[in-house]
Amino acid sequence: MPSASSGGSDLRVVTQLPPPANTNNGSEILLAENDLLEVDVFQVDELDKEVRVEPNGNVSLPLIGAVPAKGKTVTQLEKEIERRYGANYLQSPEVSVFVKESAGQRITLDGEFIKPGIYPGDSSTTLLKATALAGGLSQVADEKKIYVFRQVGAQRYVANYSVKAIREGKMSDPRVYGGDIVIAFQSGSKVATQNLKEALGIAVSASRLAVTPL
Repeated sequence: MPSASSGGSDLRVVTQLPPPANTNNGSEILLAENDLLEVDVFQVDELDKEVRVEPNGNVSLPLIGAVPAKGKTVTQLEKEIERRYGANYLQSPEVSVFVKESAGQRITLDGEFIKPGIYPGDSSTTLLKATALAGGLSQVADEKKIYVFRQVGAQRYVANYSVKAIREGKMSDPRVYGGDIVIAFQSGSKVATQNLKEALGIAVSASRLAVTPL
């Protein structure tokens, strides 16, 4: 893992963020509380069910009852359900799990976005897509100072990305995951220019007001 600085801090600055833990190198997401799942048991329609991950982390399914889901990948949950149905009820069951709503894939966008807030992500969400969800960057944002914070296990990481370089094809568009915090910082020069425009606008308005006949 390339590191720009560690500084003995809990926050580690890196040039490339590691994927979240237990996600098959980032190719799968981890299920979370309140995720809405569709469970499909091949050729056994009566066992098909739409379930939500409960606060205790389980999903409740016909015949086999509570199955731990929180913190598992979709593939891990499919295999566990197959194992439980196969143990007592079905011969070589085939189970598919689809995520219909993902509460755990929320991404926080803060700072100089047009519409900062918390937005839903999915398996295809990248930094540019997340930026678009927030309406793009504000007029005073620095396109080169977009920071993504990520918790991986006990370690917190941060990496600096340039939206400008990504759009120009000079940098790859990084994947962002549920729980990530993306902060866009101001550009000093853009803020100064904006302040100047506002000041000039006030000055012009005052000048016009002064010559307006009563």
